[in-house]
Amino acid sequence: MYKSNYDKYPATPMEGIVWKGWENICNQLKSSLSAESCVLVIECYQGVLHDELRDGFAGLHADCWIDTQSLFKPVNEIEQMTYPYVTDDRLFGFRTHLSYKDFFNTDKLASAREKIRSAQGLTVVYGHGAAWVAPEADCIVYVDMARWEIQMRSRRHEINGLGVENKAEGASYHYKRGYFVDWVVCDQLKKQLLSKADYWMDTHIAGEPKMITGDLLRKGLDKTAHQPFRVVPFFDPAPWGGQWMKRVCDLNPDQPNYGWCFDCVPEENSLYFNINGERFEMPSNNLVFYKTRDLLGGPVESRFGQDFPIRFDFLDTIGGGNLSLQVHPTTQYIRDTFGIYYTQDESYYLLDAEEGATVFLGLKTGVNPDEMIASLNESQETGKPFDTQKYINQWPARKHDHFLIPNGTIHCSGAGAMVLEISATPSIFTFKLWDWGRLGLDGLPRPINIGHGSKVIQWERQTDFTREHLVNHIEQIAEGEGWREERTGLHENEFIETRRHWFTAPVTHHTDGGVQVFNLVEGEEAIIESPTHAFEPFIVHYAETFIIPASVGEYTIRPYGASEGKQCGTIKAYVRFRQ
Repeated sequence: MYKSNYDKYPATPMEGIVWKGWENICNQLKSSLSAESCVLVIECYQGVLHDELRDGFAGLHADCWIDTQSLFKPVNEIEQMTYPYVTDDRLFGFRTHLSYKDFFNTDKLASAREKIRSAQGLTVVYGHGAAWVAPEADCIVYVDMARWEIQMRSRRHEINGLGVENKAEGASYHYKRGYFVDWVVCDQLKKQLLSKADYWMDTHIAGEPKMITGDLLRKGLDKTAHQPFRVVPFFDPAPWGGQWMKRVCDLNPDQPNYGWCFDCVPEENSLYFNINGERFEMPSNNLVFYKTRDLLGGPVESRFGQDFPIRFDFLDTIGGGNLSLQVHPTTQYIRDTFGIYYTQDESYYLLDAEEGATVFLGLKTGVNPDEMIASLNESQETGKPFDTQKYINQWPARKHDHFLIPNGTIHCSGAGAMVLEISATPSIFTFKLWDWGRLGLDGLPRPINIGHGSKVIQWERQTDFTREHLVNHIEQIAEGEGWREERTGLHENEFIETRRHWFTAPVTHHTDGGVQVFNLVEGEEAIIESPTHAFEPFIVHYAETFIIPASVGEYTIRPYGASEGKQCGTIKAYVRFRQ
């Protein structure tokens, strides 16, 4: 019987104080506000539960309470202002240039600021943009929220976007508004407050608020940025989902399937601190924002700013079905159309595969573009099956194969595969071309984007090109006692490099000034160690993704525990700056 050792709740261990419950939180805040007249700002990320927070903070017994929601422009004005970025499309918009300044009514804002200046006793400014309304606050509390929990709340119709009333909208519309508008606006202000907030709050579990000092938050982020770490994985079902992750990742066996695991998408994953046994949750991109250079390294920061550019996730079709046939935009197209400055190049690394598993990749030799697009449109309009065998290559897929997918290449995983997807980060931009005539989990047809897709397909990527450049392009480049290193990709058009190591003995690595992302693709356990003892030894388990910050420098990885004396394997990804 297989026994999973996959850790679903990785955390950075910390020493410190966590205030739990509204009474303790309010008492701590009141005790820290010693002046007779003071201003307390409670800044909120999009997605918090305002009714709970307003009731909870009522225990402060403020002399003056200003709710920023009352200072916003009317809903119809905000909808009109944000429309060019949100658009009518079900999935796609355009990255906004707005900030909180654009959301507030000028006259109401001026009146509120005058009220704050003249108020006596405790003044609380609460809500979205509170720190912008009262920039000279005596104390700042930040109530944070990770994007995965925001998505769960939007699916349950519990939350609105910034300044709008859209609880009833479908989850895809919520995500689109968040991705293109709300989270951009919130992050602009959050980046300023990470270095100055007095307290940080975790309200991810309704009714169980937790608070730590800003100093402890910053101490934890600094510690995490100088050692190997993992973000918190999350799992989701899919129309094509499989059964492999249930067993390997110890998931709920009663769930019909799990299709996705996002185990290194810092924009969406959470980061845990374990503070004296108490779990404290926050978005993992706080680390990217606050310790950018230590985490990413100077060259990666120079190219990508405060974006974490490498994404690892799982696609499980073992016991499931084919993914949608799809293509990702070219760099110029994603810039011109969506305001995003780099695109989603990717690859499929096969963690496992059933007998007969396949990957769809590249066009058949001699495909006529007009004919194929016409056939896709006919399938979309009539439900007639699209003839993938006529137009798309289908390659055998075996465990540890690696398929490279530069932007503009038609692809999808077939049934029976457990894919570790290694890609660039802009994950929303998948143009589905054909979805095998099925419905989404919501009972509705999944969005098909033939119009976008037809503009980015690289028609020269046909059978010979795909075979020569994209399928198992693997070469051994180094070896030593008990280990060997292989280059497995990616394609020269992609900025990510991947290296696979097979080892029964310690392997020495170096970050070379750039962040690195790994997955343990073979073996039960491995341990990462610093030759100078710069960090505590870090243990990882089979199929776990882990991040090595640029600041770490030299480190080693070796088999550990049940894997000692056995062969282990890792796949490593990093940003390529030179061949």
